[in-house]
Amino acid sequence: MVTYIKESLEELKNNVTWLERSKASNLMVVVAVFSILFALATWGVDSLFSNLITLYFEKLIG
Repeated sequence: MVTYIKESLEELKNNVTWLERSKASNLMVVVAVFSILFALATWGVDSLFSNLITLYFEKLIG
C-alpha cells in the first residue's frame, strides 16, 4: 500500500500536466455555476412532480 501511494505521488509530480492557476480557477467557476443550475433544475422538476402527484391523489381520494 505504501509503495502504491509513493508511486501515485511520483506520477502526479512528473507525468500529469497541470493547468495554469487562472485557467483552473475559471473552469472551477464554470463547474460551480452549472452545478448550481443543474441542482435548481432538478429541484424544480422534483417539486413539479410532487405537486402533480399530490393533486392526482387528492382528486382520486377526495
